[in-house]
Amino acid sequence: MRRFLIVLACLVAALPARAEMLVFAAASLTDAMQDVAKLWEANGEPRLRLNFAASSALARQLDQGAAASVFASADLGWMDWAERRGLIAAGTRRNLLGNRLVLVAPADRAPADRAPAGVAIAPGLDLAGMLGAHGRLAIGDPASVPAGSYAKQALSSLGLWASVARRLAPAENVRSALLLVQRGEVPLGIVYATDAAAARGVAVVAAFPPELSDPIRYPFAVPRAGDTPAARRLLAFLAGPAASAVFRRHGFVTE
Repeated sequence: MRRFLIVLACLVAALPARAEMLVFAAASLTDAMQDVAKLWEANGEPRLRLNFAASSALARQLDQGAAASVFASADLGWMDWAERRGLIAAGTRRNLLGNRLVLVAPADRAPADRAPAGVAIAPGLDLAGMLGAHGRLAIGDPASVPAGSYAKQALSSLGLWASVARRLAPAENVRSALLLVQRGEVPLGIVYATDAAAARGVAVVAAFPPELSDPIRYPFAVPRAGDTPAARRLLAFLAGPAASAVFRRHGFVTE
């Protein structure tokens, strides 16, 4: 019996470990994707290793040879960029989620202090005045971060961009912009509604009307370098009812 157990242990040890799968996801998906990963793994599927960053940074990592199983971008532009370079497996791209922009302030700031509650996001809004004499507006870097690009579009549509363009605190991703607000380092920030809902110490001052910017859509796809049956199964799971329910619970719109 002892010899049998030793042989069995050796055979088990020799079996290849089930490979984990790498997912590249926009920073704004952090909380939702962590919960979705638990559902996936609870079904006996491989462990998901989640890499969160700005969509631009993730797309460039794919371009440098990274072999992720799924790439989830926070805008169409960076998925287009990856697709033009042949980085996306043909026929796998799907728009799964939507979001909205909101203006946020530190929650412990008095309502009358720079960011009065219930402001209307409309032309003529004195956003620069709400920042105070030296305050800055936290947003994702408009040059590379989708949330920042959407914020620039929205402010430009309102005629407000010129008044705040030199008073920005540009961040490497939307969660970094949110953190500046949480810490009270800036009086105001523009982030996704889902980020604001997930954060402590942040109050939503107002929501931006969606027509002020391009629609905020999250395309998901299987990168060509990581294209496997398991990767395609994961993408189907992310588009399925169980994952969609989690995304909705975190405030995303499912498409």
